[in-house]
Amino acid sequence: MDDEPGFDAFVAEQADALLRYGYVLTGNPHDAADLVQEALVRLRGAWPKVRRKDSPHSYARTTMARLHISVWRRRRREHLTGEPPERAHHEVFPPDEDQGLWEELATLPRRQRAVLVLRYYEQLADAEIAKVLGISPGTVRSHASRGLDNLRSSLSPSPATHGSMR
Repeated sequence: MDDEPGFDAFVAEQADALLRYGYVLTGNPHDAADLVQEALVRLRGAWPKVRRKDSPHSYARTTMARLHISVWRRRRREHLTGEPPERAHHEVFPPDEDQGLWEELATLPRRQRAVLVLRYYEQLADAEIAKVLGISPGTVRSHASRGLDNLRSSLSPSPATHGSMR
């Protein structure tokens, strides 16, 4: 018998959304699954307090963002591969036509990517993002601006593709 009522229902209801969020943060379905699993383990330990006071979904997202940051602080660099990851859960991850944007997002530095994901995917305000990431609101705005500039420059066609120059 489950000694913490509601946890199993929360996991059943939110697992796909948390997995998508983890994928957006990490850019890798395997890392996303690991991130969700670790966040749910921590949520389970705090479930009595969280379900009474806070939103469990917000707690899980915040935990995932903080775990993601701690992982890349330890690694300090990404491991590049020549092959894209396997896609076992097609319905959970972005469709193929959106892959260009997600691939460009994955090339951004981790903090810029995290800020853009929290701002545009999770629709959090700068103050909320600052709280989740443990940085100042000014740093959030700076990372967002730089990340958007990087995305714009990488997604916009070069001037040579717009026709001949006179």
